[in-house]
Amino acid sequence: MRWKGRRQSSNVEDRRGGGGGIGRGPTFGRGGGMRIPVGRSVGGGGLSGIVILVVVFFALRACGIDPLEILAQMDEGGGAGGGTQVTTSQGSDELAQFAGVVLAETEDVWHGIFQAGGSTYREPTMVLFSGQVRSACGFASAASGPFYCPGDSRLYLDLDFFGELERRFGASGDFAQAYVIAHEVGHHVQNLIGVLPEFNRQRQRMSEVEANRMSVRVELQADCFAGIWAHYTEQKGLLESGDIDEALNAANQIGDDTLQRNSQGYVVPDSFNHGTSAQRREWFGRGLESGRLDACDTFNAAL
Repeated sequence: MRWKGRRQSSNVEDRRGGGGGIGRGPTFGRGGGMRIPVGRSVGGGGLSGIVILVVVFFALRACGIDPLEILAQMDEGGGAGGGTQVTTSQGSDELAQFAGVVLAETEDVWHGIFQAGGSTYREPTMVLFSGQVRSACGFASAASGPFYCPGDSRLYLDLDFFGELERRFGASGDFAQAYVIAHEVGHHVQNLIGVLPEFNRQRQRMSEVEANRMSVRVELQADCFAGIWAHYTEQKGLLESGDIDEALNAANQIGDDTLQRNSQGYVVPDSFNHGTSAQRREWFGRGLESGRLDACDTFNAAL
């Protein structure tokens, strides 16, 4: 990815070696970064309501109603994981600069998409931390992986994860790293358009298996949103040969089935909460090919 010399986001909070406030709520991210408390079991359904929210969001804006103001009040009290490799051996400062550039590029893309829909994009903050961090969604360690907290509209990233992404998961390359950041920003977009607040309401009435199944759809949509970002980043001429393959390989390596097979030798589909490798590749590819929000309807699709 041709990132050097480009604008870095001003929405980066460096807490490496520090701490922050604490709260409660679910987080969204890779692996252990997604922890969803579940309630009693009820019948399935309700997925179409999430998709309707995506459409209604922009329809309300066209009528002069700002649903972001409503969602801002809702979010205050609750929460919802081919270029040169940028590695820790090159220095954490360069990694931080890279992450800041990627975040800035996501800002540009999502500002454009929201503006085209008659709305204004509220930028998230990226918190860089080392080892452990406290967020509005609670306490987390680096072992949780990158995650997004809807309670404070922040995505949390321990830069050492990029080294783990290459060594443990076999996903190397700077665009694999960019995909991770873009996925978490995808959760922020879901928070703005109402997907995560609706998920939080529905999960309270679901069994663990049902919540996992809906979680898969939420995560795959974030993958698709990451693909939308890649679509426009490619149009800007910032991608190098092999970049898309790096992102697709990363999506493949962190699929639930691949992770479980590599760690325990077998898979438990009812425990999947992010999607299989094939699903993650597919939905990233859908966003990449189309560049459209309506291509990311994971809630009405057959998975």
